[in-house]
Amino acid sequence: MSFDPDRALRLARQTLEIEAAAVLGLQRRLGADFVRAVQLLLALRGRVVVMGMGKSGHIGRKIAATLASTGTPAMFVHPAEARHGDLGMIQPQDAVLAISNSGESEELTALLPLVKRLGAPLVAITGVAASTLARHAEVALDSGVEKEACPLNLAPTASTAAQLALGDALALALLDARGFRAEDFARSHPGGALGRRLLTRVADVMRAGDAVPRVGPEASFGELMREMTRKGLGATAVTGADGGVLGIFTDGDLRRLIETGRDLRALTARDVMHAGARAIGQDALAAEAAALMEQHRITVLLALDEQARLVGAVNSNDLMRAKVI
Repeated sequence: MSFDPDRALRLARQTLEIEAAAVLGLQRRLGADFVRAVQLLLALRGRVVVMGMGKSGHIGRKIAATLASTGTPAMFVHPAEARHGDLGMIQPQDAVLAISNSGESEELTALLPLVKRLGAPLVAITGVAASTLARHAEVALDSGVEKEACPLNLAPTASTAAQLALGDALALALLDARGFRAEDFARSHPGGALGRRLLTRVADVMRAGDAVPRVGPEASFGELMREMTRKGLGATAVTGADGGVLGIFTDGDLRRLIETGRDLRALTARDVMHAGARAIGQDALAAEAAALMEQHRITVLLALDEQARLVGAVNSNDLMRAKVI
């Protein structure tokens, strides 16, 4: 059979049209049952145990992952494995979210009396309101579709899109009801870009201890330059005896000073520093440090403790290595 590009495009567009219509159809049917499902899951002391066979099982795994990452503890248990020991994972304080388009999946329906006996409430996502699964559920959510996107009307396509969308709707309604914040999301995604931006503190990336360039105000210009060279930060802080920051001297300051033609050998750190050094608390987010650098067009930022004493320094390269920027 030869490939027909125009036919492929027509089928692709038709698939998207059918699946979009399936999802929009759910929107019109949402009502009191959906609210009851959210209230039931919100009141749980345990986890949401998601179950499904075949393609519904694949959708169930994704829904369980979405719930878990948005503040609702959840896990996926395969119905067939549950019949051979994994049912012990379900506790009375849990709820079961069972997914089946027909509502008659044998592996699922065989578990329903056992789930009832455990006392775990059952929420169903099914395409048939009169199905066995729907009749046994405390709440049944209608995921029915008029037809599959498959040209043969056989392969689960529109029905799985509807199941996934309904699971996302549940997860996000629960997220909102729990007051789940971006910071909470970051804690469950510490390896991602958002996690780094919302969890990484200045203290996690700054140079500390002897790596921080600093001199006293009476240090000679030569001492100041040797400190800058040794520490390789492109700047040095000028600090008082109490560790407070008096000023800073940078590579840019050096270039401007040379242009004046002054005798540098006679100068001290106090003579060449400029006061008002940009600084940030060590407990601030590293993303805030990045924003401050961008705002003031600088590449080095000093880090202070709660007593405003110098404890570290960070530059743009440090932030890039930490993947904050």
